[in-house]
Amino acid sequence: MHKVFASWSGGKDSCFACYKAKASGLKVCYLLNMVTEDGKISWTHGLSVELLQMQSKAIGVPIIQRRTTMDNYENEFKDTLRSLKQKGLSGGIFGDIDLDEHRQWVEKVCHEANMTPHLPLWGQNQEKILSDFVASGFEAIVVAAKADLFDEEWMGRKVDAGFIRDLDELRKTKDITPCGEAGEYHTFVIDGPIFNQRIEIQKTGKIVKEGYRFLEISGYKLKPK
Repeated sequence: MHKVFASWSGGKDSCFACYKAKASGLKVCYLLNMVTEDGKISWTHGLSVELLQMQSKAIGVPIIQRRTTMDNYENEFKDTLRSLKQKGLSGGIFGDIDLDEHRQWVEKVCHEANMTPHLPLWGQNQEKILSDFVASGFEAIVVAAKADLFDEEWMGRKVDAGFIRDLDELRKTKDITPCGEAGEYHTFVIDGPIFNQRIEIQKTGKIVKEGYRFLEISGYKLKPK
């Protein structure tokens, strides 16, 4: 069984890719999450490091959180991959779907670290990915979205059949991809088939910063399933 890491944002695509990879027989040994230089939040979704640590605990796979600046992001990522290679890992899982520049970057950093990239969602229909994610029993909420595309009421919404229906309606007038692959919106997964415990969100706030709406999650705990 090949040992791999999962490039981790805490959102639906990285989580669903991890689920698919595990189903194919890969052994996920670590979640890899890049965080800001001060060690407070993740670069990808702006989530607190503590919340992502709780998600890791809920899943039962340890998380590696590497501090970096945006300028040094690639070098730090490759250094981390090289250290994982020394631990016996042979590859990494990525949740990219259809942006060629993202795939090129993934293949480049993995090649330089002598790792094999696995992209279980690549080339699939985004609408199908989203519906399959929900049908597989995952639960996620919206934690960030472009303010010019989404109203405040979308923040904290659960990704379910109603969400998919309303998103389809919104997409008739807004330039939004179904999975938010171009960064239109981001999610945080609170439960699913790879979780041993679920995360209960207890307290949130909403802010707007640099053109994005964010759901600030300040109260949460683990609950048995």
